[in-house]
Amino acid sequence: MKLVECVPNFSEGRRPEVVTAIRDAIAAVAGVHVLDASADASHNRCVITFVAPVDVAGDAAFAGIREALQRIDLGAHTGEHPRMG
Repeated sequence: MKLVECVPNFSEGRRPEVVTAIRDAIAAVAGVHVLDASADASHNRCVITFVAPVDVAGDAAFAGIREALQRIDLGAHTGEHPRMG
């Protein structure tokens, strides 16, 4: 089985409950193993590192994206450097 590593960054680092919800959404996909989740309050970013079989890695990434879309308002986002997208 081939595995891939995915290291998505999300524009949230000050609300632990949001970081946890995104991490949990990713981890809920069968075959995914979350290796790390770290957040930085000053930059207001988090990074979640996971590995998954090639055929489900995209599903896991999009599960995190869906959760982030429900919980993060980029119009109100602030941090040490501006968001780029």
